[in-house]
Amino acid sequence: MTALRKWDEPRPVRLRVEDFLRLNESDALQALPKVELIEGVIVAMNSQWAQHARVKTRLTLVLAAEVVRVMPGFEVLSEVGVAIPPENVPEPDIAVTSFQGGREAVPVETVALVVEVADTTLRYDLDRKMRIYAQGGVPEYWVVDVEGRVIHQMWAPARDTYAERREVAFGEVLEAAAFAGLKVETEGLS
Repeated sequence: MTALRKWDEPRPVRLRVEDFLRLNESDALQALPKVELIEGVIVAMNSQWAQHARVKTRLTLVLAAEVVRVMPGFEVLSEVGVAIPPENVPEPDIAVTSFQGGREAVPVETVALVVEVADTTLRYDLDRKMRIYAQGGVPEYWVVDVEGRVIHQMWAPARDTYAERREVAFGEVLEAAAFAGLKVETEGLS
């Protein structure tokens, strides 16, 4: 009996950012639900329900006004693909970016802040997504815990984690750590 060689065994194919973007441009992903590329794998996203949408919309409006005030050249985008080579294109709920391009994913090096709103994905956002954003060098990352009524704020990316973190309860003022003067009132989020 001959032993199977490693390359004779079935194995998954991991996609790179450019593969995923090419599939998207060709409309090959059109029939799928909303998807992201996470660690080389196409992942379907959960549906967004009213509570999630409400918190995301309210935070987007407040954050956008602050970004205009203190971060010239940046804007707030909602649900935009962020290219984090070699194998990630997450679609955060909110991204603050200086990117002025058009029909392409936002390059991670133009992203100043990413926000994920979690009503069912808290563990995933605080673990897997956090590692991806830290590895990509995103300066600051917030996870809005809708049920816990707290925002997990992380900054100072170091390899696959953030060196600094704190929690800010809904109702408190959230001051960005990586950007002087950026303050967000969280009183009316939910």
